[in-house]
Amino acid sequence: MSSAKEKVESMLRKLPDDCTVEDIQYHLYVLGKVRQGLQVADTEGVLQQAEVEGLLNKWLIE
Repeated sequence: MSSAKEKVESMLRKLPDDCTVEDIQYHLYVLGKVRQGLQVADTEGVLQQAEVEGLLNKWLIE
């Protein structure tokens, strides 16, 4: 497993040379949110497509 530093270095290599500090902050934010979502999915499980569609239909109609 890559360390956090290695993941950040990899992300920085993929960004264009003229990126701003705000661009880097945004990509770090997204990377953190994706990691958090994957951890939640591992611990709490996920919903099946049909379940999500049912919930959306209920929420959108009400």
